[in-house]
Amino acid sequence: MSEPDGIVIFPGTFDPITNGHLDVIRRGVNIFGQLIVAIGENPDKTTLLSHDERVEIIRQVVAPMPSVRVESFAGLTVDFARSVGASAILRGIRNSSDLQFEFQVALTNRVVGGIETVFIMTGSEYAFTSSSLICQIAQMGGDVSALVPPAVLEHINRKTNTATTDQTLRETE
Repeated sequence: MSEPDGIVIFPGTFDPITNGHLDVIRRGVNIFGQLIVAIGENPDKTTLLSHDERVEIIRQVVAPMPSVRVESFAGLTVDFARSVGASAILRGIRNSSDLQFEFQVALTNRVVGGIETVFIMTGSEYAFTSSSLICQIAQMGGDVSALVPPAVLEHINRKTNTATTDQTLRETE
């Protein structure tokens, strides 16, 4: 295999970043010389973790990876990709539903922004996980420690314990 070359962005909300995301990051950086975890702002999406918390957590998680950096962006992903000189957008695919959705987005990004998308199949051990599912499990008191990096747990536990405590207080009033 040849030496990795170029810049790729891996965009997402990452609420929270999961072990599946890390799998894609590790494998993506082996293909490209540099990978940017691009944390997008979506005003229509309600998140468990604040934008600043997600940036902080992801920086902690990828700190041992010198070819990976974390940046925030607002607006179109293709515009951000061009602004950082990325040659491609990296997307992880868990199943056929992901592929169906991501394929349409990839074609649009190519036409609108002139940027290619590279798909990486996630490891089978991560094919069932999603950030939304992890948040739901955590908010209902479930253990998500096998699904997220350790740095994520403290933040999730703090958020979900507060939510659980607040709910309990409301129910007893």
